[in-house]
Amino acid sequence: MSRFAPDLIAENLRQCNARLGQALNGLALSGLDAENASGCEPVQVATPHLMAGLLSDLMTAGEWLRSLPREQGPDLQLELSLYRKNVERLREVMPFIHSALLQERAHLEQERGSVEAAAEWARRSRMTL
Repeated sequence: MSRFAPDLIAENLRQCNARLGQALNGLALSGLDAENASGCEPVQVATPHLMAGLLSDLMTAGEWLRSLPREQGPDLQLELSLYRKNVERLREVMPFIHSALLQERAHLEQERGSVEAAAEWARRSRMTL
């Protein structure tokens, strides 16, 4: 695998960290503190677009991380530290995202049942006319 200049990797990680931070801030948890994350809910549900962006950034950062040089300047070390913190934040938020998506799925299934029942009622109503 080719090696890239530490400055180039640092700049790319800086941009990635900015996007990850923005996405994670959008998913900020109400009432969440660093010591107790139980009972908190996401302020915003993770959209497919948001999740695709997170995955893309993580995959891109993975490529850059695989080409890290042995010599890491202070800028690169700072960005690596920030990236690590962002990934840790994401790991903390994932159970809440999962829970919110399961709740949304249950809601959609319930709505689908209501629509199917209404459609069946309409079909039977036409048959009796």
